[in-house]
Amino acid sequence: MNIFKIIEDIQKVDPEVYDRLDSRRQVFKNMGSIGKKTALAAVPFALGSVFQKAYGQSSNMVLDVLNFALKLEYLERNFYTQGLEASGLITDSAARGAIEQIQMHEAAHVDLLKSTIESLNGTPIDEPTFDFGKNFPNWNSDYQTFLTLAQAFEDTGVRAYKGQAANLLNNDTVLTVALQIHSVEARHAAHVRRMRGNMGWIEGAGDNSNVPEGAQAVYAGEDNVMQGGVNDVKAVGAGYSVAIATAAFDEPLSKEQVAQIVSLFE
Repeated sequence: MNIFKIIEDIQKVDPEVYDRLDSRRQVFKNMGSIGKKTALAAVPFALGSVFQKAYGQSSNMVLDVLNFALKLEYLERNFYTQGLEASGLITDSAARGAIEQIQMHEAAHVDLLKSTIESLNGTPIDEPTFDFGKNFPNWNSDYQTFLTLAQAFEDTGVRAYKGQAANLLNNDTVLTVALQIHSVEARHAAHVRRMRGNMGWIEGAGDNSNVPEGAQAVYAGEDNVMQGGVNDVKAVGAGYSVAIATAAFDEPLSKEQVAQIVSLFE
């Protein structure tokens, strides 16, 4: 990596790059006058944060992420609302109380995201029309199918928010909003999974979720045992199974992967 060439190339397209770097601009201006070996040794530790500050995520990117999250929350709120209205679907009083609570949480998430988008002078997307029976015709007549989709939605939500967190790093307020919702989605996922008799966490891409083939995209990549370049199973040694390694970390879903899942219901 030729850091001096990188800085030179950036300055060609952005003559004000040093001003964008604030107090660090003198460091880069003077890099040529100090030992290049010394300078390059320090670069890996500082370069990422420096350029992140200089070229932070645009407001358009932040709004795009928020509207992306809003679509997911619309889907979940709509799903639980329709499920609660379906005659004879949720008959157990304890289960109904839990689903009612989750529905209210999702409604609150919708309101929070919409107000956050508006506070950034953005326009919240309109609520789409979802068809939950498109690929799952008995979703509102068979309680187990309903719970299966509820689990898939909540697991998707957790992984989707994680996948977009990096795009919000330069806006503490918005990142806080996203993390507040993310943690609640994780609690929803664990609760619904236990309502189905599953463990509260995901183990591998196949996991014990018993989801229909059409919903397997929800768990794509969850068989990963590499974290930070380290194989978790080999690093810890005997007794540390693949199941434990995959359950210890939820993998993020990309925007494209989430769109594929949502398309099953549009």
